Formats: sequence, C-alpha cells, structure tokens
Amino acid sequence: MNRSTNPTAPAPGLRAVRIAVALTTGAVLTLTAACSSSGTHAAGTAGSDVATVARAGVRDGGTMRWAVDEMPPTLNAYQSDADAGTTMIAAATLPQMFRLDEHGTPQLDRDFVTAAKVTSTDPRQVVTYDLNPKAKWSDGRAVDAGDFTSQWKALSGKNAAYWTARNAGYDRISAIAQGAGAHQVKVTFASPYADWRSLFSPLYPAAVTGSADAFNDAARTKLPAAAGPFEVKAMDTKAGTVTLVRNDSWWGDRAKLDSLVLTAVPRAQRAAQLAAGKLDVADIDPGALGAVTRTKGVGVRKAPDAAYAQLAINGSSGALTDERVRHAVARAIDRKQIAAAVLKPLGLPPQPLGNHLVLPSQNGYADHSSALGKTDLQQALALLADAGWERSTAKTGEKAAGPGRSAASGTLTVVEPSRVLAKNGKQLSLRMVLPSDSPTLDDVGGRIARMLSVIGVRTEIDKVADAGYFQDHIAAGDFDLALYSWPGSAYPATDDTPIFAKPVPAPDGSLAVAQNYSRVGTDQIDQLLSRAGAELDPSAARSLTAEADARIWAAAGSIPLYQRPDVVALRTTVANAGAFGFQTPTYQNVGFRK
Repeated sequence: MNRSTNPTAPAPGLRAVRIAVALTTGAVLTLTAACSSSGTHAAGTAGSDVATVARAGVRDGGTMRWAVDEMPPTLNAYQSDADAGTTMIAAATLPQMFRLDEHGTPQLDRDFVTAAKVTSTDPRQVVTYDLNPKAKWSDGRAVDAGDFTSQWKALSGKNAAYWTARNAGYDRISAIAQGAGAHQVKVTFASPYADWRSLFSPLYPAAVTGSADAFNDAARTKLPAAAGPFEVKAMDTKAGTVTLVRNDSWWGDRAKLDSLVLTAVPRAQRAAQLAAGKLDVADIDPGALGAVTRTKGVGVRKAPDAAYAQLAINGSSGALTDERVRHAVARAIDRKQIAAAVLKPLGLPPQPLGNHLVLPSQNGYADHSSALGKTDLQQALALLADAGWERSTAKTGEKAAGPGRSAASGTLTVVEPSRVLAKNGKQLSLRMVLPSDSPTLDDVGGRIARMLSVIGVRTEIDKVADAGYFQDHIAAGDFDLALYSWPGSAYPATDDTPIFAKPVPAPDGSLAVAQNYSRVGTDQIDQLLSRAGAELDPSAARSLTAEADARIWAAAGSIPLYQRPDVVALRTTVANAGAFGFQTPTYQNVGFRK
C-alpha cells in the first residue's frame, strides 16, 4: 500500500479493500464489527465538517471541479495502485453494501440492499443480502447474485491470473447462491468472519470481474456499466481530468450535479487555483490555510482525517533490536506536545493518539498507551542504562554547542546531545528518514530529535526524495526512525493485521514483513487479531481488539502521534462537501446552493 507520508493528505481511500498495499498518499479504509457497535468516541472529537444543505436547498445542474493528487492509475479499487481518485469514482458510480458514517460505523446503503445480516452460524456462517429490487446496472441488467459470485472468485486468491491487492474476507467464502428469489443473495463462509460488512463495497459488474483481462487491464481506464448516481464519461490524461456525469438510469435520488470533474492539481497550486475560480473543492496543506482564508468566496472545513501519523521504530536495526531501547525512545517523546503543535493551530482537539486500531473520531475509541507508559525521561534513562548504554561526562564536539542543537549538511541534519550515550565505545546514534517536501513532518521530526537529545541520543535526520521515500526506504527497512501515516479502518482486525503481523522468514532467506515495516511483532498480537476477526459477538471482539492494541503498544515498534487533520477548502456556494473524515460522501446530494 502506498501509504501517505503527508500527515495532512487524505488517507488511503478504500480501506475495506484496503490492504496495506492498496491505498495511496491521498485517500482509500477495523473497528471490528464489535468496535463499530460501540457508541463511544473521544470526547469533543467531531467526525466530519461538511457544508450540509438539505436537498431542497441544492440547485439542479452545474459542474463541480474537485482537486485530486493525480490521475487515478486505475478504476479498479481492488488493484494495488488504486488511489484516492479510484475511491471517489467507485463510491459515486458503483454499489456499496455498507457506507461509513462520520464515526466510522458501517451503515446499510438502502439504495442497494434493504437488509443484510448473519442468518446462520451453525454449521457455518451465512450472510443474507436482500437486494433493492430497483438496483440495476446502466446497461439495464439487474444487480444480482452473479455479480457477487464473480467478484468472490476474482478476489478469493485461488486464481493467480487476477492481479488483486489482497484477498482478505473473500478467501473465507465457500459458496454464494441466489436465495429466495432473484433479489436475494446468500454468502456462506468456510470460517467465521466478523468483518463481513467490508465485503462487496464496492461491487463491480461481472463484466469487470468475470475475466482476468477485464479485471487487470480493461477496468483500469473504463467501466462497462455503472450503478450509482454518476457514471464515468471520460478520462483525459493530457488535461489530468476524469469526468463523471449524471447516471440517468440511477433509481435513487437524482444527482444534483450534471457533472463532477476530478482534476489533478499539485497541492502547492491549489490556493491560487481556488482564488482564480478554477477549482470548487480541494484538500489543502495547513501551510496554505492563510492564503485560502483571505480569498473571497472560499471557506475552509476542518475535521480529523481517517488516518493517523506515527513514528515507526525499526526493530531490526542496530540498538533498536533491544526492546528496552525502543521503550526508552518512546518514553522520551512528548506526544502531547507534538499533537498540540500540529492540531491546535487548526482548531482541532490537540490530543495525542492512544490507539493503533481505533481513532478518536471513531466509535469504540479507547486510549491503551498506558501499556507502554507515559513520557518519563528518568525512566527512559534507566531503560537505556539497563541495556548497557552509559551517559558520558564529556561534551560533544564542534557540531553543536548544546543539547538539541543541530548542524546541517546537504539533506542531512544532525541533532547532537550535550552528553552522549555510549556502549562498548560506540555512540547511540539513530537515523531518522523523512520525505524532502513535507513541512509538517519536518517540524515533527525535528521536535522528536530534540526530545531524544535530552536523553543522550544523537539523531541524523535524512531527507530523501518523496518519490522513493516509501518504497526505497520504509518498505526496504532503510531507516532507524521514520514518520509516515496509516489510514484508519472500520475493520481493523482485517485491515490492520498485515501492518502488525509478526515478520516471518521467507523461503529465500529474507524476512517477510507484509506491511509491518517496523519489523516488530509477536505471536500474541497475531493470535488476538485473528480471534477478533473471527469473533461474531461484538463485545468479545471489541475486547480482543483492545487487548491486541495494548500488546502493540508494549512491543514499541509503532508510536501513534495524532489523528491527521483533514483540511478542505471549498467555494462558499458548494453544498454537502467538505472534510468528511471517515464518512462516505452522498454524491447525489453534492452540488451548489440555490
């Protein structure tokens, strides 16, 4: 998954299909079903900030220009290079069995299904979908069990000809059949699957999933049929646009817009294009907030994003292979200060993140960071001493005149402590890798380095090209410390398992890490997430997920910092768009005020 290095960009868009390999720097999406059922989230944490207008107050017609980071590399959300644009197009043009509300809770989409529930658990789990009899594809064919069956077979993992991002959930299905009538579908699972609500959202027509050629290649640039308020009219690579137009065969509320044009615009240019009237909606970086707020006719919406920023500690690297050293690094970091620095200027709750699996704006959130411990410099020093790292009485050399002072050379900045830590004559020095073009991560990285200098840790901050940041450094394990983001999920037991799974030796002698780039994991974490993913009782699943999160904290490979901000600029005439957070937009209601 091409996870975001920009803590202000939307998180990977479709995380139900998401897999730590299917999302992007821009947008794509657990709470287990259990977590979703809880009614609690962090106090004061709004889930979204949308310019809400009743349908009666939205005028008919018009074209909305919506900025995206790049042209979608594919229209198939189940391919590994699907991105934020892919996600938007799928949500506007294809069936979704469940959509997420602002707090990350799956809600039945009654335009497509009138009911969906577990109807049997003995001898096997059976989920029955009652389809809306009006649901049909734009070619006139009814949405039916054949579409479900075709998608299952394409995503089950049994046919290597299909280039799928992942198979989670679909690999547990043993059979799909038509139920009592043409509008009922019965899905039988070989083993219990708590996150069944994540499946078939989006649902592609059988013409896409029925053959490997169509799935792998044809669906990258064209969809043979739509079943949503919009359909794809054109993709213009030269202009960097994808044009969606109203789907006249849509049976639900008629789309207010005539067309929705997704336009690839670099973030640095968005404020100017909004001011020039060339865009209507655009995610922006916090640094552009001042320019945008001074633009007449443009407003800003802010909410916690469906993603979080974290410090990755590479547990396979040098001194960090020692859990005591990882704990010391984590205990030296003041996460409250970092969260306040990023979120307070935006008017968002400046609270540090206390959970890897459930975000503060989601239902079921709880802080489990006590499993690691609070910021405590003396305890950090004690842990380092226990690991054999002693503080020298000598001062550092000419590179810095005191603790936290830095010296820069090219892309490398060295933050020196006043009294170094050493073991067997070697100084404790860690290399932090950051992307070269992220002011927010630059600031956060510098703060962390200065905090580490207080306990005697020397930090080399290495800024590398954005293009190769993730693949060449994070995925390759070429770092001691790194900052990057993960998307939140409505289905963490499924979606987050690859992120925290214990690395295992591969047949070629390498280490298979899935998406666990910290390379820190335990058998117990794996077992807890596996049990949560198979637990159909909401309360029991919630407890297992919470216990897994506590164990992830204790392993000290990933230190969550804050839920990322979602900052969206939009013209004041825009209706029903803004900072959605986890919420799936209702595209038929998006438009312009009367």
